[in-house]
Amino acid sequence: MTSYIRRGLERVAFNLSNFSNVLTPPFHITIMAIISIIIIYFLVRWSMQLETRRYTVFIYFLISTHVGPVFSRDTNEGTFELWAPFGFIIVFLYFLFSKRKHPSKMKACILGLCVAIYQLILHYVG
Repeated sequence: MTSYIRRGLERVAFNLSNFSNVLTPPFHITIMAIISIIIIYFLVRWSMQLETRRYTVFIYFLISTHVGPVFSRDTNEGTFELWAPFGFIIVFLYFLFSKRKHPSKMKACILGLCVAIYQLILHYVG
């Protein structure tokens, strides 16, 4: 097993023979691909539970992943921004006052909130 450093990302190469190597992507990209596949699997499974308008599960998920700045302040030390998951708040208020409350749509909304929280963590930490 040989380790390479390429553009700041660690790549691992497995020597199969003298003529070929198999390069794996960096670990965080592999994890994100696996999580994306799991999210798509859940959304397709939940959309199959609806009788009509199955695509709405994907729309509720995409809307609820939106995050945006609520408050911004410039200081001598830098810029402070307070972000909030606006998409989830909008979809949740819609569900609160709507008569069509399907559990699959709510699950997709909560899954979108999880992605929005991940985006918030990346914004504040990274």
